[in-house]
Amino acid sequence: MEAVLLEDKPKNLFESEFYASTVFADRNLIAPHYTPNELPFREKQIEEIAKNLSLCIHNKRPDNFFLYGKTGTGKTSVTKNVISQLSEFVSQKNIQVRAEYINCRNHNSKYRVLIKLVKELYPTENFLGYSAAFVYEKVLDYAKKGNNLILVLDELDKVKDLDELIYGLTRGNDELQGKGGITLIGISNNLNFKERLDPRTKSSLCEQEMVFPPYNAEELRKILFTRAETAFKKNAVEESAINLAAAFAAQESGDARTAVMLLLRAGEISDKNKSFKVTDKEVIKAKQTVEEEIIFDMISTLPRQQQLVLLAISDLSLSNKGIKKLNGLHEEHVLFSGEVYEQYRVKAKSLQENIISSRWYRQYISELEMYGLIHTTSSGKGIKGQTRLIKLGYDAKKIKELIEKEVGG
Repeated sequence: MEAVLLEDKPKNLFESEFYASTVFADRNLIAPHYTPNELPFREKQIEEIAKNLSLCIHNKRPDNFFLYGKTGTGKTSVTKNVISQLSEFVSQKNIQVRAEYINCRNHNSKYRVLIKLVKELYPTENFLGYSAAFVYEKVLDYAKKGNNLILVLDELDKVKDLDELIYGLTRGNDELQGKGGITLIGISNNLNFKERLDPRTKSSLCEQEMVFPPYNAEELRKILFTRAETAFKKNAVEESAINLAAAFAAQESGDARTAVMLLLRAGEISDKNKSFKVTDKEVIKAKQTVEEEIIFDMISTLPRQQQLVLLAISDLSLSNKGIKKLNGLHEEHVLFSGEVYEQYRVKAKSLQENIISSRWYRQYISELEMYGLIHTTSSGKGIKGQTRLIKLGYDAKKIKELIEKEVGG
């Protein structure tokens, strides 16, 4: 009888990846959202926040703190570092202090923030269907038991009814009569954000403020060297590649996250090409991909009204062929400020959003330019009348698609 030859069992799809060579020793340590134990060049900020929060370990309520600065300047990492050490210390000493971190991009209303908070404070209870007033009272009840509650609200400008949330939580301390306390740490990427707050909210939240400056090229270089030592295998990254990634990031924004992502993506490109080394070439290839990632991430963190202004610009950029000057010259994809504002009004109305005033619209345009998302110029000679000309800084179709996912469209 003829033997039946069994075919070799096919290899598992992931087997080759499991044994593939890589430049990484631990890829997680170079991931953008990893918070290292050491945060170079932010020692002063760490010390100042810790000094304020140290009041709670003596059963006193710390001041509210407002931290702001551009993306990638260390606000979240510094805060998480301090909160982590505080939580460890009070746990060892059995001190009634509780710190909670909430990202308001995911919890973007007063009710969602409060529900997220009470779920952490009362993990065995179910608050589904309860009113905001009831949930708010549960937060106060927790503090009334003598607990000092430190609440970190990251990207707090994403909260739609922020004034109501902040004012309620800060004024809640008046009802506690010294039996506990609620301290807020607000974090925003928007340097001008506090100007939009109601005066009462501003006085409640901004008891202490801190601006995080961008990193310079030398600081970014040292940060990358530190991260590369643990995240990559020995001698897998050329020194010039680190210098180049730091220079690119410093030139663009002074953003440490951009620098880290450049090195991460460069390592991935090296693995993909099996070159076993991260050089200038991989960093240059990574630059365009990282720029898009950062820009799209920045757009997703913008306040909703600012997203609508940007959506109006991208809409018009796709349908508008530009402007024609009096001298006959044609400029493509250039928009008049007035037509952008009218398109914004149409978008806001269709989404049942409040329509901002022309004054706030001009402020938003200035901020979008500060972020590098748009370019503006005065109309000047060759155009009848005086107005502001606006041009989108990135691909209109991609930006439109991204914002429509965020706001609906």
